[in-house]
Amino acid sequence: MSMFFEGFTLAHVPVPGGTIRLRHGGSGPPLLMLHGNPQTHAMWHRVAPVLAQRFTVICPDLRGYGFSLKPPATSDHAPYAKIEMARDMMAVMDHFGHGTFKLVGHDRGARLSHRIALDNPDRVEKMAILDIVPTLAHFERADMDFAMGYYHWFWLAQPHPFPEWLIERAPEDWWRQHTSRDPSKPELFHPDALADYLAAVRQPEMVRGMCEDYRAAATIDLRHDRASRAAGIKVRCPLLVVWGAKGKIGKWYDALALWRKYSSGEVTGGPIESGHYIAEEAPEALLGWLDTFL
Repeated sequence: MSMFFEGFTLAHVPVPGGTIRLRHGGSGPPLLMLHGNPQTHAMWHRVAPVLAQRFTVICPDLRGYGFSLKPPATSDHAPYAKIEMARDMMAVMDHFGHGTFKLVGHDRGARLSHRIALDNPDRVEKMAILDIVPTLAHFERADMDFAMGYYHWFWLAQPHPFPEWLIERAPEDWWRQHTSRDPSKPELFHPDALADYLAAVRQPEMVRGMCEDYRAAATIDLRHDRASRAAGIKVRCPLLVVWGAKGKIGKWYDALALWRKYSSGEVTGGPIESGHYIAEEAPEALLGWLDTFL
């Protein structure tokens, strides 16, 4: 327990409209690490301290998640657009005085990372994407397998308050079902990380923010992504793409080929023997990829 994020400092950094909770530690070139759903920055606890031996590592909670700002929702979902989330992260990096940085994102954090790289090509030196293909590609290739395997994309995006109302009736049970945690199997998540995840999902504002993230992804984010594509804007920095071999990405998509359509720089990567939660299931394998790439 005492080794959880050893050497890191927990802080709340001001950004326009509120604060971003984060942990930061280490020394060297700056590295920003963005978590996925339904987690917090705590998901990086097994890899961030190792990376902090070489990098200044910053692990925030995304807007709407964990204990970061949760703006009031609007009918167009604009406060939760990836463009707005990206501005939070730029403010965080400005706060620490980092003009350029390397970037690692998992799940929703990887989708945010994609938007950060599109909007800030002169600031992102390298980017690693964990267990996703581009959001636009997902929706445009949607079929029965996608609808069943990613049903939560469509359910969480339903109008307020339907999904929130159901989740708030039993938030911890929902969290465990969503992450497919079988009570009969050993716990995957570190006790401190799990406590943080469950404390976050008990907040009605976090549940609303999470749903708004998915509503934005199905509406305003798609308009922004299509506009970027129409303008010929692609990821310019070197890109590492890895995915869990036990998950859906490698079974359904040629992830590297897809990301090459969205990138003008070098794209490398491959599978990791893991499920979706790569940083917690297979940290050593992930660190091997990151060590070579970063």
